[in-house]
Amino acid sequence: MNPELIQAAADNPWMAIAPEIALAGLALLLLVAEIFLPKSKHGLVPSISVAGQLGILVGLLVNWNGASVGQPLFNGLLMPGAHTQFLRAFFVASSLLVSVLGVVALAKQKMPKVEFFVIVQVVSAAMMLLSQANHFVLMFVALETVTVGFYILVSYVRTNPLTLEAGLKYLITGALSSGLLLFGIVLLYGVAGNPTLPGSSADSMNFDALYGFLQANPGNFLASLGIVLVLSGVAFKIGAVPFQIWIPDVYQGAPTPVTAFLAVSSKAAGFAILLTLVNVFSPYAGLVATVIAIMAAATILFGNLAALTQHNVKRLLGLSGVSHAGYLLIGVLASLTVPVAASAIYFYLFAYLLASFAVFGVMTHVAGENDADQELDHYTDLAKTNPFLGGILAIGLGSLAGIPPLAGFMGKLLVFMTVFAAAGAPVGPLTAGCYYGLLGVAIVGVVISIYYYFGWIKAAYFDTWRAPLLEGETDPTPARTPVACWMRLTLGLLALASVVLGLYQGPVAGWLLLR
Repeated sequence: MNPELIQAAADNPWMAIAPEIALAGLALLLLVAEIFLPKSKHGLVPSISVAGQLGILVGLLVNWNGASVGQPLFNGLLMPGAHTQFLRAFFVASSLLVSVLGVVALAKQKMPKVEFFVIVQVVSAAMMLLSQANHFVLMFVALETVTVGFYILVSYVRTNPLTLEAGLKYLITGALSSGLLLFGIVLLYGVAGNPTLPGSSADSMNFDALYGFLQANPGNFLASLGIVLVLSGVAFKIGAVPFQIWIPDVYQGAPTPVTAFLAVSSKAAGFAILLTLVNVFSPYAGLVATVIAIMAAATILFGNLAALTQHNVKRLLGLSGVSHAGYLLIGVLASLTVPVAASAIYFYLFAYLLASFAVFGVMTHVAGENDADQELDHYTDLAKTNPFLGGILAIGLGSLAGIPPLAGFMGKLLVFMTVFAAAGAPVGPLTAGCYYGLLGVAIVGVVISIYYYFGWIKAAYFDTWRAPLLEGETDPTPARTPVACWMRLTLGLLALASVVLGLYQGPVAGWLLLR
């Protein structure tokens, strides 16, 4: 037998990606269950999905140290890192919570339900692979799997014109971002594979080989252009300025669980691959730092200022999510000189997951059949009529705003501390003044965000004037969905975790900050 085939087979340890295979296998099981179960039993499929994902999450937590950290797998396509198990658990937890919200949201729609859970799981499995990518081919295939899945999910409620509009806009901007990313990859592949240049490699799409080429060829124009294009393509996925234009309309038109999926998992996957690419591009640290610094400052300011005028809460969360991407970008910038910044970013994302899903859980119950129409006025007297939802909303928004002692405050504090440490580093790609300037912009952004987050809390807790209904007019506020016991437990745990994590970071610090 060919020795090369034997070696290739030895480099393909399928058990190393068992969680990803399990999630994809569960998606196939749901399709089979839909075929063989009688139509009256199709309501069991969401329960099977939730139970299966919960089992996978528990398995990841039990086998926390199971990743082959630092060992290239599948002939260099994958490279599990120090945070691989955390990211796997993050994406499975997010997929689980999206499925839980989907049970409530889809009950209001006359749409197929099984396919929703299948696509969510396939997309999550692709995100898990994307976070471990060590090769542009795997990165692009995994990223496009995620993107195509979101094309379907965003426009899932095809009877709603706003949803179809959101799907079309996401398709157009997603195609543009893929084109930019692919053009950048081709430039890097071509220049790094040029045999007349030092450090060239026949496998220049491999991140290790590309890093060696960039180190041997500082200041190469084509390589610099390729790096900028690749960073631009990733910036689309995280919603950074100037590639954020799609976010408000897509967030508003997408079903609420999908909006939550975009806000949390898609953003986390984008930052996971961005941290990997920043390390690969570190020989061009000056260029990378300049691009990210400009992007971060503009993203923080645009997101917060644009959110001030929003009355639709889905658009408000979309634009506030842009500002959160800006805060995370300054953490990425700090990671060029302060390695622990990556851990601070993941802590921030975990706190963001807890707060975001708590808020989106409330939105799912307040929304009517047309959940694209969610206005601040719909939350009037929420705390009086449903104190539980009012309390969850206050904790979730307080954490997003960065109010102590909630987890969101600690996430921002840790990221800001790493930027402060980067400013004091003896050697760095930017001057200390640039880091301090970015910190100043971030603090201004936090202050601005308190206004619109607390405006939402005010709508839920305090009496506000509303125009009286004219004769024959009906109240446009949709009827609120009763909160089931299992949903109370889920939202209660999310809110409790935000409070506990704000006061005590021990377990998460053990997983992240000490690695």
